Amino acid sequence: MMCNLGSHQPRCLIAEDQALIGMGLEATLEDIGIAVAGPFPSCSEALAWIEADRPDVAIIDYKLRDGPCTELVTALLGQGVPVVIYSGFPQGSDIAPELCGLTWLEKPTARSDLLAAMARIAPAIADQITSPAQ
Repeated sequence: MMCNLGSHQPRCLIAEDQALIGMGLEATLEDIGIAVAGPFPSCSEALAWIEADRPDVAIIDYKLRDGPCTELVTALLGQGVPVVIYSGFPQGSDIAPELCGLTWLEKPTARSDLLAAMARIAPAIADQITSPAQ
């Protein structure tokens, strides 16, 4: 599901291959007024979407249906989009160098921790995250 609710509303791309987790992230963001692109279950679907559009921030699972998210993250960073990796995999030495230094949260993560991480990396949406009653 994609929401295009006007250019003034911040938008987050979600790439998550577990439907319930994706829907939970979507609900959390929509509750605070952030539009959602996705959830996309694969890198290829998210890459196709960003060819024509650009989110303000992205939450990406490390391993999607078609493999690790490295290509997607690289493309988003190339567009200047801040990225949070939200994964069941711990950040280890076997992670691609392109992903080192990114905000990495291990599932499950409290809603408040996820939103705080997003506010830190995406100043453009920090007011949206910290202003609404949670």
